[in-house]
Amino acid sequence: MLYLAEVQKQKGGLLSGGAKTELKLLACQRTDQNWSTVSEEVIAAEEASKLNDGALVLVELNPNRQVQRVQEAGRPLVNILQNFSRQLEKFKLKEDEIDQWKQSLTFQAQELNRREMDMEVRSEQLQQLEEELQHLEEQKQEVDTSRQEIERLQTEVERNRLELEGAWEHLRGEQRRLEERLADFKSGTVLDEEQSRVMSELLDRLSSRVVPTEKVREHLHLAFELIEKQQATLTPHWQKLEEQKIAIAQQQKEVELLSQTFSDRQNACQEAQNSLVQHTAQLQINTADFNSKQEYARIIKEQLQSQEELYQQIHSLAATSGDVVLGKQADVEALDKMPLEELQKIVQDLQYKLEIDASFVHDQEQELKYKQEAIEELQTKINNASDHDHINLELELTDEKDLYQMLNSSLVGQRRNMLQHQKFLKQHQAVLLRRQGHTVVDEEEGNKVNLEPILLQIESQRQQYSQEIQKLEREIEQIRSGIELNQGMIDNQTHDLDEKRQELKAIEENLLSLRRTTAECCGRVNLYQEALQPIQDSLDGLRHKLQGIGESLDQFQETGDSQVQAIAQLRHTLQSLMPQPHLLAS
Repeated sequence: MLYLAEVQKQKGGLLSGGAKTELKLLACQRTDQNWSTVSEEVIAAEEASKLNDGALVLVELNPNRQVQRVQEAGRPLVNILQNFSRQLEKFKLKEDEIDQWKQSLTFQAQELNRREMDMEVRSEQLQQLEEELQHLEEQKQEVDTSRQEIERLQTEVERNRLELEGAWEHLRGEQRRLEERLADFKSGTVLDEEQSRVMSELLDRLSSRVVPTEKVREHLHLAFELIEKQQATLTPHWQKLEEQKIAIAQQQKEVELLSQTFSDRQNACQEAQNSLVQHTAQLQINTADFNSKQEYARIIKEQLQSQEELYQQIHSLAATSGDVVLGKQADVEALDKMPLEELQKIVQDLQYKLEIDASFVHDQEQELKYKQEAIEELQTKINNASDHDHINLELELTDEKDLYQMLNSSLVGQRRNMLQHQKFLKQHQAVLLRRQGHTVVDEEEGNKVNLEPILLQIESQRQQYSQEIQKLEREIEQIRSGIELNQGMIDNQTHDLDEKRQELKAIEENLLSLRRTTAECCGRVNLYQEALQPIQDSLDGLRHKLQGIGESLDQFQETGDSQVQAIAQLRHTLQSLMPQPHLLAS
């Protein structure tokens, strides 16, 4: 089980001996990405004695709560924080995507509800129009009936007019005959009784020929009332027709506004697509630059590895051969003058430090071995991973390789120091053995080769390569960050573009639906007007005919009055021509 712990060093007293090193457990790893706090348990760990007090380490415990492995927690904590930051960014992107989907769905739901309400209102309006059209058909039948009645009245009035004209012609003929008779009897001023009787009968016949117009006028008033009633019925329909025209005009304005919105959304979608193409091209350029710098960094690392191998070979040669000089040399003259007990104490201290260095180098080599196994395991997972997990595994592999490289670089120096300490110890041991009386084979220093300048030159080249690699890694990291940023922008723009396309599709569907509904309403309004206009034209024609009949009746009334007046004048003339009773009696 892997734990995060804090190094605690307690100073020993005079009697208890040296300092005691303990680890205070802080957190426990449950899974690869899951850590949980634990009770503040303290365990003894002499393996961490080389670390400073308060340092954070990762410690692996076996089931018996014994320390198996201890490593510094700096780099792993950075990896954990980086993974945590990546997860937060992914969660944030997912939340933004969910919010955008919610907004889009809300907008679509509102738009659909509005369209459904509009469709229901228009359906009710269309149903009302159909009912009104049916009612208009009934009114049209009533108008046709009224027209037939008016035509019948018109025929009757025409017949009466003809009769009145005939009577008027007859009156004129009688008047002419009367004038002829008056001319015949101009010599005399008195008519006999028979002539007076005949003339009175003629006047009575003329009086009976006067046609009365009251009945026709009564029918005419009834026809006017019927037409006005039909007009009062048609007027609300004309008002509704105007309202429908106004509603259609508003719908046409809405169609124009929605068309403009559709055009604006289409332009915005095109701009978003162009921006996406530009960012995609920039991503390809950055990816190519990233790959080239990675390849260059790989070449530099190979050269650095070659320098490391050369450095190790020279150190191995220095360690196994007595003919080379490496590192600092012991001052043999000073060691010869030094007290033997002090020299023994120095040799023991050097031997103790060498054992510590050897133990630490061994632990680091074990850690390096574990890292190599982890890299191989990650490489196997990458070979068998899906596209979705491939990126995360690649990042983990890169981090592990960086840790391996850093650990290997530090181990090279530790190995070199250990070899130098080992040769330095051998020099002290040789002086000690010689002073103790033991036979020691002397080595001529003059025949030894000093490899220190070569190692310094290799070290200088290694530092240059290391600096170049660090510079490349920083640039690669910056490019990687730029690629991730570009990829995130591309993902967001792709998502936004998809949403804009869906919104554009919804607006287009609404626009087509609104245009279709407006066209249907226009068709029904035109049909409604086509049904109303003939009825209105018929009513206007009937009203015009009735007005003509009224004018004819007025003329007939004037003619009748003239006829009655003429008859009265004739009757008065006849009375003057009739013999007076006293004259007849005489």
